[in-house]
Parts: sequence; structure tokens; C-alpha cells
Amino acid sequence: MVEKRYEWVDGAVLEEHSRRKHKILREYLFDYLTVRCKLPQQERFRLAIVDGFAGGGRYQCGTAGSPLIFFEELKRAVEAVNTQRVVQGLGAIEVECLLVFNDASRDAVELLKRHVAPMQADIALTCPKLHLKVEYLNDFFEVAYPKIKGLLGQGRYRSVIFNLDQCGHSHVERGTILDIMHSWPAAEIFYTFVITSLLAFLQKDEPERLRAQLDHLGIPANDMQALDGLMSRKDWLGTAEKIVFDAFRLCAPYVSPFSINNPGGWRYWLIHFANAYRARQVYNNILHDNASLQAHVGRPGLNMLSYDPRHGEGMLYLFDDSGRASAKTQLLDDIPRLVTEAGNAISVMEFYEGIYNVTPAHADDVHAAIIENPDLQVITPAGGERRKANTIAVSDIIKLKNQRSFFPMFLNAGKNIKSESP
Repeated sequence: MVEKRYEWVDGAVLEEHSRRKHKILREYLFDYLTVRCKLPQQERFRLAIVDGFAGGGRYQCGTAGSPLIFFEELKRAVEAVNTQRVVQGLGAIEVECLLVFNDASRDAVELLKRHVAPMQADIALTCPKLHLKVEYLNDFFEVAYPKIKGLLGQGRYRSVIFNLDQCGHSHVERGTILDIMHSWPAAEIFYTFVITSLLAFLQKDEPERLRAQLDHLGIPANDMQALDGLMSRKDWLGTAEKIVFDAFRLCAPYVSPFSINNPGGWRYWLIHFANAYRARQVYNNILHDNASLQAHVGRPGLNMLSYDPRHGEGMLYLFDDSGRASAKTQLLDDIPRLVTEAGNAISVMEFYEGIYNVTPAHADDVHAAIIENPDLQVITPAGGERRKANTIAVSDIIKLKNQRSFFPMFLNAGKNIKSESP
């Protein structure tokens, strides 16, 4: 596949997959700030945002690119957070953000500076609780990364978001993704790539494994061009998602392997990496608020990739109302099984940490499936019982009821063994 570069000076064209990706990025950043600035005692929040392939700032149509989206959403979020804090009788919170913009094109960086300057001046004048520092770099990302890491280290940042929106072939090594996630405790990455670039890498690095994964589609591992006619098929999306997750699952505790939904061919992947379950929980909720922007093929409940695409298993899940209904039905069965496997009780915190790398479900559907399940109860630290889904807290315990509609697997197996004894 020939790599396509944006020509920012002549006017870069905004493609549909980028438009969809930007909407998710925009809404996630707003929700991220509102979640991270909720503590009543909090007076300050610090974060760094790194745009590794920043571009020139605006597309030919005038639409903002990712660097300008960050400015817009930082301002909107800080104003919304502090308005809410005033209503609650709390003091305002100061937000400090380092923005690092890198691009390999000098022309793109110079154009970006011209777009950023008036926005930065406006924020300094109209949003005094938001403090911004901007750094510009002009290099290929892998070359720039050590300097980026040094800038973040000097500022002692713990909360870091990387936007790695490359075009065409991969310019980000898996080792770099792993280093980012291990270097900062609250690191997150939005990572975009074309699926054929990953397959080309795997073809060179792990040919036998790739051949086994593609064999059921009738595609020789050395013939990537044969995929063009298959990329809109559901069985292709299911296969590709498993390949993507398998390639990146060790890079972070929480990896969202969903493709950008493009019925004309699932070619672009937007992966979210996170170290904390709460980040994945927020991301899942954003996808449901933007139904059909990303796509998943597999189970809608827990264990989302525990199916075999060779047999045509797995439903197309577009994070819409139909998907949510199917997820809730599946969760009513999956959650009691998970609690059973844990014994007969599990803390909500441990439950969250265990499920959010294996489910596309919305948090509201997970909570509803717990409260509405006849075999489960949620116990508060004081010993009371939760009755409403929106009151479940991380300090609670999910417990199997004493009288329930099924037996735990181990006890039931033991009963069967005993009945068969002479």
C-alpha cells in the first residue's frame, strides 16, 4: 500500500474516517477532564497531551484538526467543570496542560503555529483557570519520542494522553507503545493505523502465525491485495479484530481493538490503550454515545473475543440500541458466572478491573444487569443492599444470593460425581 501524506499547505482533505475519529477524540477529552476533576478537595489538575502527527491544524474545508480540537475541548471542559463546582459550592479548579505538537513536515508545523496562536491568546484572556504551555517539534515520531519523554519527565507529569494518528504505514513501534504505557502511571494512547500495515509487519515478523489466522478466509498470507474485496465482510472484521487484539494486548492492561466503522471496508483501526479500568469505562460509554462510529464483531457481553470467526460466529456490534439490548441480555448470564468463578462474592473494584478489557458494554448496561439479576445482590460497606443501578460504588460487593436459580459450577460438578459413585 502506498503511503498517503497530507499536503497541509495546499489544503488537506478531511476524509470520513478522520471525521469519525475526531468526534470520538473530542468527546472523550471533555469527559476525561470532567471525570478527573471531580474531587471536592481538588484545587489543581495537571496533564500533558502529545500529538505525534499533529499536521497543520485545519483541513481544506475549515474543520479543526486534532491540535485545535484539544484547545477547544480543554477550554469547554474547564469552563463546564468550574461552573458545576460553583453550583456545588466548591472552589474553582486550576488546570495546567502541556501540549506537545510534533510533525515531520516543517510546513505543517509552521502552519499549525499560525492556527494555534490566536486560540492560545483567546484562552489566556477568557479562561484564566486554564494554563497552557505549547512545545513544537519537527521530526519523525520515533526520532522525536526521546525528546518528548524528556519534556514530560522535566514537568513530572503523571497523566499523559498521546494521540498517534499516523497516515498510511506504521511510524510507531510496538515497543514505543509499551514504553509509553510503562513510563507514566496514568498514560493513555489513541493509536490509528491502516490494518494492511499491521498485516505487512506480521507477514515479515510472524508469517506462520499470520497464515494460520487468515487461512479460513482463503487468503494466502503473502497476498495482502486479495483482502481488498473482503474488507467489508463481517467475518473479515472479526478475524482482523482478533489479530489486532493479539498483536497489542500485552502493551497495556486495557486495549480497545475496535475498527473505525466503514461499511465500504474496515481498513482503519482506532485503538485506545489505558492503564486504568476507568479510562476504558469512559471510552466504552463515549462509543455508545456515538453509535456506529466504531465496530466490533463478537460477543456483546463479557469475553467479547471468545468466539471462532472461522465458523461465522459473532454478531456485528455497532454500539447502538440494538447492540446494547443484546449486551444486556448476555450480561445477565455472564456476570453471575463470573461471580461464581470468583467463589460467591467479588468487590466491584475487582469486578471492573477484570471485565473492562473483555467487554464493549456501556457502564449503565453492566450496572442494570447486576441489579436486575435474580441471582445477585450488591452489598454496601455498611451491610445494606443497593436497589438502584446508578448507586453502585467501587467499594461495594457483588454477591450471589443464598437462594438462586442455578448451582455454582464446582458444587454442581461435585454433586454429579457423588451421585455417580457406587
